[in-house]
Amino acid sequence: MDSITEQQLEEFRGALEAEKDSLEEELAAHGKKVGGDWEGKSESEGIDSDANDAADNIEELVTNVPLVEELEKRYHEVRDALVRIKKGEYGKCATCGEDIPMKRLDANPAASACVAHAV
Repeated sequence: MDSITEQQLEEFRGALEAEKDSLEEELAAHGKKVGGDWEGKSESEGIDSDANDAADNIEELVTNVPLVEELEKRYHEVRDALVRIKKGEYGKCATCGEDIPMKRLDANPAASACVAHAV
């Protein structure tokens, strides 16, 4: 595969930065930051409530906790890809060091491995 051009690299950087911003907004809408990690939350968490409100809080948490976990996982993938760009390591498989196919990067700009080593 040919090397990634500067223009392509800038396009990937822009797409990753935009996705990072979007993920941060979604994380803030559905979770709260505790230390360096995110946790799911409910809007009325910590407010004294009756049994119906408590049930609503639990339902909201049941939805938000796994959602926040997935969003946080993707956030770390995107952030790590931006670090690889800064280090000049973007587009190389973290396992074998070979170029990641451009089609894979187009589909997932945060990819850190070639298809053979994708988890």
